[in-house]
Amino acid sequence: MDNLVSTEWLAGKLGSSDVVVLDASAHLPDAGRDAKAEFLEAHVPSARFLDLESFIDAGSDVPKALPTGEQFARRMADLGIVPSIPVVLYDDSAIRSSARAWFIFNLFEHENVAILDGGLAKWRQEGRMIEQGDETEIEPAAYPVPEQRPAVRHKAEMLLNIKGGGEQVIDARDAARFAGKEGSGSDGHIPGARSLHFAKLLNADGTYRSAESIRAVFEEAGIDLSRPIVTSCNSGITAAVLAFGLERAGHEGAALYDGSWMEWGADPATPKERG
Repeated sequence: MDNLVSTEWLAGKLGSSDVVVLDASAHLPDAGRDAKAEFLEAHVPSARFLDLESFIDAGSDVPKALPTGEQFARRMADLGIVPSIPVVLYDDSAIRSSARAWFIFNLFEHENVAILDGGLAKWRQEGRMIEQGDETEIEPAAYPVPEQRPAVRHKAEMLLNIKGGGEQVIDARDAARFAGKEGSGSDGHIPGARSLHFAKLLNADGTYRSAESIRAVFEEAGIDLSRPIVTSCNSGITAAVLAFGLERAGHEGAALYDGSWMEWGADPATPKERG
């Protein structure tokens, strides 16, 4: 299974037991949306609700921290998922939150995982079947605690990187927040970071651009795809969109700064750049 699947491909798989579909929708606080309520109102048939907003390590000092291996295994078990089953993730979110779920699955080496291109919006636009309620019976599974890939960066590592590390940093926030413009709610960016708004990887209909086009977008932003890369954003969600785009463009193993700007910007001791 490719890491990006079409609505047509998924429609052909519905009703089979060889794929699990997860709604990975999550929304910004000011969006005024309830992902669970919207799932109950309309979702892809037989989809299960991942509850991405709670899929964090609440015991960490890092805001919105990625889950631990133990937390990942527990959530998979509760969702009836075993390591060998292919998983398709989708969302109905302006911030393309299924990429965050994809990053988590890859972080813990769940090998067969994909994003539904265009998400629920495209599925509905095509007039495909929609299900309501939460009637899917889930039989709990056994999921062993996985190892974690070395794809997460923390504040101390980001500080060292500024002093001469070899990792390029890409910021997925919009240009105004990256620059720290007045009224943007931000006071700039991590020194040396490059700006690349995550939306530039998407077509107007919310699908991902071609691999070649995505590669060109990164190169136009001054990114050397042959060198190590760390992605960042505000809370770690749209940074995952960049990580997914890098994978599509042929750059494997991009890391993600877990705390992102929520952590960096809140610390008066961290250096910051504007413009």
